[in-house]
Amino acid sequence: MARIMVIEDEDNIAIALDYLLSREGYNHSRLATGAGAVEAIRAERPDLVLLDVMLPEVSGYQIVQDLRADPDLKSVRVLMMTARGSVVERRKGLALGADGFIAKPFELSELRAEMTRLLEQGAA
Repeated sequence: MARIMVIEDEDNIAIALDYLLSREGYNHSRLATGAGAVEAIRAERPDLVLLDVMLPEVSGYQIVQDLRADPDLKSVRVLMMTARGSVVERRKGLALGADGFIAKPFELSELRAEMTRLLEQGAA
C-alpha cells in the first residue's frame, strides 16, 4: 500500500484527511508546518505528498521547488492543496513541479480520484 505524507497546518482538514487515508488503508503521517518538510520527505520516502500551499515557516511552493531541485526526491508525487484555488495559484504550483492541484474545501471523492491518478502515475 502506498505511503502518504500530509503537510497541513489546519487540524480540521488534517483530521478529515487522516480519517480518509485510514479508511482507505493508506500508511500515512502528518507534518503541521513547512519547516523540516524536505528532510522528513527524504527520511520517509512517501509515494505521495498532500501539500498545503499556505504553511507556517516554509510555503508549499518552496517545498515543491526544493523537492524538484533534489535529484533523489524529484520523483516524489506532490498534490498541492489550497483554500484560494485560483487559476494563478494552480499555474504557479504546477509550474514549480506539483503533479496535481486541488482546491479546499474539496469533495473526498475528488481527492480520492486525484490521489489514485497520481499514485498510478508514480507506479508507471
